Amino acid sequence: MGLKLPEELMFLANSRKPQHTSNVSMAGKLVVISGSTSGVGLSALKRFAAGGANLVMVCRNRAKAEAIRTEIQSEHDVSIDIYVADFASQDDIRRAAGEILEHHAKIDVLINSVGIHSTRRSYTKDGIETVFAVNHLGVFLFTTLLLERIKQSAPARIIQVNSEGHRFNGLRVRDVNFKRRIYTGLRGYGQSKTAQLLTTWEFADQLSGSGVTINAMHPGAVKTNIGSNNGWLYRFFLRHFTWHFLKDVSISGESLYWLASAPELSDTTGKFFNLTIEEVPARHARNRKRGKAVWDLSRQMCHLDSIDNGGDSDEL
Repeated sequence: MGLKLPEELMFLANSRKPQHTSNVSMAGKLVVISGSTSGVGLSALKRFAAGGANLVMVCRNRAKAEAIRTEIQSEHDVSIDIYVADFASQDDIRRAAGEILEHHAKIDVLINSVGIHSTRRSYTKDGIETVFAVNHLGVFLFTTLLLERIKQSAPARIIQVNSEGHRFNGLRVRDVNFKRRIYTGLRGYGQSKTAQLLTTWEFADQLSGSGVTINAMHPGAVKTNIGSNNGWLYRFFLRHFTWHFLKDVSISGESLYWLASAPELSDTTGKFFNLTIEEVPARHARNRKRGKAVWDLSRQMCHLDSIDNGGDSDEL
């Protein structure tokens, strides 16, 4: 018998396991995908188009999105609407969400695949550390703004594209902007993905009994352009070294399709998947006390209410 890994190291083996797939038709369903012009989001867009779903692209570059729409519609008879939003801007997110709600009476699936990795600390116009703003707060705000429409469309599913990078941690509720700590790319990325997981469990609790499920997934070690906003040395290693060890991004789209369409997942919520294999996230990402503090802080930073965050404990 082989040596069994501890549950928190199972991610090392899970990506090599046979993955689940689905051929269930998504015809007539509306799927909203953020970060849909490259990488994991684009892979998902193509897979859902092949499955017959009507699509909403949420992205920064309209010209790029229009070219992708033309290509996909030349192969598949589906509708594709485009809404422009930079997830570093809460104003953009609010505008795009409002436009989606105005034009679409139902949302069957929401997939948040937008994400960045930065080796240097920077801040948005809202004064928020950029990786935290995009990867967590932007997704949190967008999901919240669409939530009532998704609930009205039940049964429906929400999938947050997360990462094994959450295991890097780095989360400090009282210093998410790295004003009192040294910033590194791994810390910033780990913090954003940890926060996203912690709020996923909170969303799942609040959606209990609504017919809406929410799960998070690691999209696999795949070739994407994440991090291409960094310096030339990072980009050089990404393209000429790292990519040689990564898989084709199509496995991410297949996994997202299974998570969104498989009948056996109709009641599965509040879970983390490595591609399509259910997995135990890192211990710090299961701390519900911290999760409630992150939830309150996120609502406050997104100006969703006037909650006074009380996260004063050093353990947070």
